[in-house]
Amino acid sequence: MLQEDRYQRLRDLLANFQRLSTERIASDLGVSRETVRRDVMALEATGELRRVHGGVVATAPEPEAPIGERIKVRLAEKRSIARAAARLLRPGQTLFLDAGSTVSALAQELASLSGLTVITNSFDVAMKLVATDARRHEVILLGGRPVADIGATYGEQTVAEIHRHHADVALLSPVSLHAVHGATSYEHREAEVARAMVACSQRRVMLADHGKLGQTSRVGWCAVNDIDQIVTDGRARRMPALEALREGGCEILIA
Repeated sequence: MLQEDRYQRLRDLLANFQRLSTERIASDLGVSRETVRRDVMALEATGELRRVHGGVVATAPEPEAPIGERIKVRLAEKRSIARAAARLLRPGQTLFLDAGSTVSALAQELASLSGLTVITNSFDVAMKLVATDARRHEVILLGGRPVADIGATYGEQTVAEIHRHHADVALLSPVSLHAVHGATSYEHREAEVARAMVACSQRRVMLADHGKLGQTSRVGWCAVNDIDQIVTDGRARRMPALEALREGGCEILIA
């Protein structure tokens, strides 16, 4: 079993059982205790689990503010990032959009364009795109388990539906973006959706205001070398964290 396959199997087991013994992991994955130790340490570093005596436990997610509150934080920066990101897109493209607050601002910009296929798990994004004229875009709202305070669908069904599509561009809004740890989120369910969108897209664009740069949250879902472009605001221009991301191979667009 390949390393990333082992990581995903461990995530699935923890989602179901919350606590696992080292012996159970080794048996289920068909690997040695030393391999289990390395895998567990790697996932602990991204905040996806915590080592305890004899095994591991799932980490409890930190609460995140509802989308209506999050979008008000650094609103001017989010809007400028959204306008710049919208100019990158062309009619005929298929997009993945997650439920991030900056992506919600992007949806407002896309509402005036046409000819896109937009696949999203966000109620807010879907409604903004169909509110003025449902014929402008083809909008696909992913099924799954609805989470009211976030305003999106999550879970196994959501991830499975993502894997039935292939997008030209995934435009995603991480909680934090770091030159070493990549894109990270607070919650496992958010990271699982974003990770699937990254895997099923040709190009990956991160929308992140200056406050997210150089920070690390709990669960990693996209390595820096898998990020094609970062769209950020002007206040990030002289930040060492932005230069570190550029040196990591990311194309930078200042809104």
